[in-house]
Amino acid sequence: MLKKDLIRLILPLLALFTLISSVLAGGWAIITLNDFPDYAVAGKPLNVTFAVRQHGQTLLAGLQPTVRATAANGLVAKAAAMPGTAKGEYTAKLTFPQAGEWTITVASGFNANATTLPSLKVIAPGNPEPGPYSPATRGLRLFTAKGCIGCHRHVEVNPEHTTDAKFDLTGKRFPPDYLRKFLADPSIKPAEMPNLKLKEDEIEALAAFLNKGLMKQVPQR
Repeated sequence: MLKKDLIRLILPLLALFTLISSVLAGGWAIITLNDFPDYAVAGKPLNVTFAVRQHGQTLLAGLQPTVRATAANGLVAKAAAMPGTAKGEYTAKLTFPQAGEWTITVASGFNANATTLPSLKVIAPGNPEPGPYSPATRGLRLFTAKGCIGCHRHVEVNPEHTTDAKFDLTGKRFPPDYLRKFLADPSIKPAEMPNLKLKEDEIEALAAFLNKGLMKQVPQR
């Protein structure tokens, strides 16, 4: 009887250990776009280049990501991503068959991790370029495109996301110079945040979004 009781005890523990090991080996990933344009042109291929990081840190090679775009009328365009020049980087050539508002979803190929981007304006060939977004609006769009949504919450972007209060950026304001320096190099403060090598205009846009309201009162360099 003791042997049978021991087996009954061990089997559930083994199953639990297998489940935990599987979760730790897999987990979640964050998708970060190199560039997220303000618009695209119908019929002209758009290079969608992005990195995939396990738990937001470790760059993942050997995946088979896909990119899918859906128009407001339900039309779909798809593209498979190929490995890029750096580890964990991938590029897909996505062509929009018609003008309109399109929603792009990038599936990492790692578990079920995917990111749906804010809608992208697609114009007809020869049409005038749309006006640029304001810095704060562009920063709001980059909050998703740069993978901030993987760890952080902001009520204007992902209100449904649950996270620790320290990762909720809703309503928070930061000294502008410090915020710019931190976004350029997160290592200035001990934090589990990778250096995304943000461009200067991306840093300004993200800072304008996060410090919306405060930035109007601070002279810009």
